[in-house]
Amino acid sequence: MHFETEMDKKVNVAVVGATGEVGGVMLSLLEERDFPTAEVHAVASSRSAGKRIEFKAEELVVKDLASFDFSGIAIALFSPGASVSALHAPRAAAAGTVVIDNTSRFRYDDDIPLVVPEVNPAAIGQYAKRGIIANPNCSTIQMVMALKPVYDAVGIERVNVATYQAVSGKGKKAIEELEQQTIALFNGKPALPMVHPRQMAFNVLPQIDVFQENGYTREEMKMVWETQKILDDDAIRVNPTCVRVPVFYGHSEAVHIETKEKISAAEVRTLLDGFPGVVVIDEREDGGYPTAVTEASGHDPVFVGRIREDLSHPRGINFWVVSDNIRKGAALNSVQIAEYLLKHFMAAYKG
Repeated sequence: MHFETEMDKKVNVAVVGATGEVGGVMLSLLEERDFPTAEVHAVASSRSAGKRIEFKAEELVVKDLASFDFSGIAIALFSPGASVSALHAPRAAAAGTVVIDNTSRFRYDDDIPLVVPEVNPAAIGQYAKRGIIANPNCSTIQMVMALKPVYDAVGIERVNVATYQAVSGKGKKAIEELEQQTIALFNGKPALPMVHPRQMAFNVLPQIDVFQENGYTREEMKMVWETQKILDDDAIRVNPTCVRVPVFYGHSEAVHIETKEKISAAEVRTLLDGFPGVVVIDEREDGGYPTAVTEASGHDPVFVGRIREDLSHPRGINFWVVSDNIRKGAALNSVQIAEYLLKHFMAAYKG
């Protein structure tokens, strides 16, 4: 995809957390989508400073975040961890950089927009308040992509969702642990959990993030808070159960919604089929649905299948949603925000 900008000049971009799983994909997407970059800076912790990363036809030398000067950087894509973003995102914003932050640190601040460009792009304009735009949680992004066209058509009262989330959502160490545990088990050795709370290989863990006082995990509450904020509707009820599964890339979700007005499965299929960024694969035959491995992993769209009317509710619709949690669930959504920001809100940027 070629990104067309109305600007006369390219802009300087920093990728913070460049050596991480999401940061690496951010850099790849800037190149793949022909984002109008002048200079690109790879930034990470002091442990990674000095490393070299390939970008286009050159090598970027990773710079130390602690001493990095954000002056002259138009946009910074952050994915270094919430505590690091808490310290350095405001510092970057104070230097005149617009920060697009992929961590959970700023998502729930009232004066910071939480954005999925296909769903609530107008919210990007609120970036000027603090110079920071928040990228939602991966599981929320793919769900609201599927909810939005139905929400606009007939309204949604309630969402029940069970997620089946890949280990890459927990980072590189989680990926490595699944690999190591799998090898160990195939060789008759024990699978010792170090990163996950229980054995991850050939298992399913009904816990992502820490438990809250209400019995839900923080990952589950993220889906509640973020869905309400993105759709700008505090009345929509969300009941999530978030589960980690032994899949490397691609989150899956079984979504059950209760609409305000009756809508048929065929109508929902048509709405989803026409929504940007969504691909419908919904054939009522063996394999006629998307999966994390065969469709989502390594691809940009949110895929939806198993669309059907709920047998237990007169205004219920069920569907299955899969998406690459590192691409649309993180890096791609951030780059899309940057594209929209640059085209619609920073056309007069002088650097």
